[in-house]
Order: sequence, then C-alpha cells, then structure tokens
Amino acid sequence: MSVGLLAVVDDILAAALKASAKSAGVVIDDAAVTPQYVQGITPARELPVVAKIMLGSLVNKFVIIIPIALLLTAFAPWVLPYLLIIGGAYLCFEGSEKVLEWFGFHHGHVEEGARNENKLVWGAIRTDLILSTEIMLISLSNLEAGLSFGMTLAILAVIAAMMTGIVYGAVALLVKIDDIGLKMAKNDSRRVRHAGARIVRSMPAVFRVISVVGTVAMLWVGGHLLLANLGEVGLVFFSDMLHGIHELLLPLGGVVAWIGETLVSAIAGLAVGLIVVGIVLLIGRMLGKRPSFTEGGDSPMKVAAAA
Repeated sequence: MSVGLLAVVDDILAAALKASAKSAGVVIDDAAVTPQYVQGITPARELPVVAKIMLGSLVNKFVIIIPIALLLTAFAPWVLPYLLIIGGAYLCFEGSEKVLEWFGFHHGHVEEGARNENKLVWGAIRTDLILSTEIMLISLSNLEAGLSFGMTLAILAVIAAMMTGIVYGAVALLVKIDDIGLKMAKNDSRRVRHAGARIVRSMPAVFRVISVVGTVAMLWVGGHLLLANLGEVGLVFFSDMLHGIHELLLPLGGVVAWIGETLVSAIAGLAVGLIVVGIVLLIGRMLGKRPSFTEGGDSPMKVAAAA
C-alpha cells in the first residue's frame, strides 16, 4: 500500500472518529434498546436473531440512510428536519406504549407463547432505522466543509460499519452473558463457579434494567429529535427552551445540564408518545380494530420478570 493511500485511509479514519464522537449517546441508546427485542426467544436463536437485526441495520445505513442523506443534503436539505421529526414521533410512540405496558395497560390481544421471531426482527430493524438515521445525520453534520463526494461517502461508510459493529457486538455479549455464566458455573475453580452463579442469578434484573434504560432512551432520543428539529422548521420555542435549560443549569456542571436537558426531552417524548398512542387507538376504534403494539409477543419487561 502506497504512502499516499495510507495517508488517505488515515484521514478517513480520523474524520470518522471525530464526526461520530457526538453521536456516542445515540449509540449507547441503540445498544440499550436492541436487547429488548431478543428477550423471550430460545437461547439457540438469540445470536441468529442479533445477526439478522445487525444485517438489517447495515441495510438501513448503506442502502437507505447514506444514499438518501447525501441526495437530500445536495438537493433538498430542508427535508431532513421533517424526516427527523417523523422519526422522533415514532420513537416517542414506541417508548410510550412500553411505559403503558408497565402499568398494565395493553393495547389489544397478544397470543400467548413464544415471541414471533420475524416480528421481533422487523420491529428491531424499524427502531434501528430511526436511531441509525440520527447517528448518521449527526455524523454528517459534523464533517468538515468542502470534502469531496467520494471522501464524504467513504467517511460515512466507515462510521456506519464501526457503529454497527460496536452496537451489535455489545448486544451479542449482553444476550449471551448468561450462557457464559453457566459455563463458568461448571468450572473446576470454586471462585469461578460462584462468579458464574452470580452472573446467572443477576441476569433477570440486568435485563429489567436494560428494558427500562432502553425505553427511557427511546423517549429521550425521540423527544430531543422532536424539540430540536421543530426549531429547525421555524418553531423555535422548543429548541430555545432546551437551550435555555442547558444554559441555566450549566453553572452547576456539564453533567447536571445534560441531565436536565435529557429529562425535559424524555418528558416531552412521553407526552407526545401518549398522544400518538391515543390517536392510533382512536383510529383503530373507528375502523373497528384493536391494534396490538407489542412486537412479536410478550413485552420484554414481562419476559424478564418471569425469568
């Protein structure tokens, strides 16, 4: 490999790391949300399901998001905020219906038994599409001005592959860590056996926490997408409110300011999501149907609680 090509590769990697840094929070959200879709299926199908979702995520990024983002950035940049508003509303909807499930409110009949794998995969891929869109658009907005089309495409491709590997590597570890614990529990070493037993016993609680974190992440990301992008289309009250909260709390520290802004975004996301759920239920009633919002069977919270 020539020195010139090595320099180009180094520039691409450096630009990819720099541009994707601000999307780290969304990456964490993605990793927290996805394990919910794998809970409740047989252990032998966990990694294959994760692999299917990862493949869908790559298709989302390389076939849908990157081409459309580049085209819209070049010819219709004004459309992007509206797409993010729609995506944010969808995340708020998903998060809110899960919150309703926590309180025993179910939207229609769900068949008992194992979760439907195809519905699980498609539900996860739909959610990934929204989160991946935000990751890629945040990264795109942080690229240096004046880059060539080829350089921009190469950087986005590296970001897409890198983020997908990070997210689904973490997800695969999370869903199989109980199997790791079981193998440790059969080890000859007493200390290793005890550690393995503790891992196995702790997994139901771990997944309940992951389910809660994933739901809050949906509401936070969805609410933030809505509030920030409403400002981009002229409704600046909401984006100014977020900025004002951040500035008000900033003297108390960056972490406190971030928590305050995140809390407001999550509350807004829950409010919008409940409105969307109500609208969907109303339309369903008008059409004589009772929509079920649970992807593929029992909710992850119920599955984890029964584990």
